[in-house]
Amino acid sequence: MAAVHHLETISELNQLFSQDKPRHPLVSIIDFTRADINAQDGVLMTSGFYSVMFKNYCVGDVKYGRKQIDFQEATLFCIAPRQAITIEDDRNKQEERIGWGLFFHPDLIRGTSLAGKMKDYTFFSYEASEALHLSDKEQQTLRTCIQTIDQELGENIDRHSQTLIVSTIELLLNYCSRYYDRQFITRKSANSDLLIRFDQVLKAYFDDKQLRTKGLPTVGYLADQLALSAHYLSDLLKKETGQNAQDHIHAYLIEEAKTNLLGSRASVSEIAYQLGFEYPQYFSKLFKAKTGMTPATYRTSATA
Repeated sequence: MAAVHHLETISELNQLFSQDKPRHPLVSIIDFTRADINAQDGVLMTSGFYSVMFKNYCVGDVKYGRKQIDFQEATLFCIAPRQAITIEDDRNKQEERIGWGLFFHPDLIRGTSLAGKMKDYTFFSYEASEALHLSDKEQQTLRTCIQTIDQELGENIDRHSQTLIVSTIELLLNYCSRYYDRQFITRKSANSDLLIRFDQVLKAYFDDKQLRTKGLPTVGYLADQLALSAHYLSDLLKKETGQNAQDHIHAYLIEEAKTNLLGSRASVSEIAYQLGFEYPQYFSKLFKAKTGMTPATYRTSATA
């Protein structure tokens, strides 16, 4: 197995891209039109900071997981700390290439309101194929945010620096959330096909009759079957149906439970085990939360 090269500091990042010493120890902006990658071909890398990269061309191809990131369509891609990417050398220079990267360490936002909101920016866990493709207007809006941060980095660090930089980063991420919502809408036709496939995969799992040994289906399993990330699948379902992936699993599960409760004489505990629950108490608790009554009460009321 190839060794993983970890970048913990912003200084190490700047060295990787053959840049000067960073102007701020916790945040850096890199102009990819002027950067050269300083890494071996095919090196697997992780970092200790957040990365927001916009490019139509990559200085060194980037693979996230096993998928190559397509930077040919004005693409924005976000990577959270500790996620692994592969850098592959590409010396074929293009005459027209644009792009920038914003990199900020978690210590920059620690103790700020943004730190508590980072978990809401689920696109940091999306796969390469789920990257954001930007219109010209959207590109300019994000570029303005980057220019504002860049200007602030050119100032002397004072007690206002962190607030101004962090607030602009938050603004940029909020725009990213808006643009992802737009992308979900513009891909509605493809999303509809995906919803059909999601239902088919979920139904096939329950029809397999191996819930007792395999356990309940997880969001991760369903996402893998659809070649998506778990966060992207949940976000897409939420936009399309108002329910995330876990909600859909629970809804299907409750319908299966109702059928079993009314169609057999098995005890509630036996039905819980049949549906993949390790502990019947959890099944009863979930059933009551979703239906307003216990499994036993449902069975009694439905047959009365």
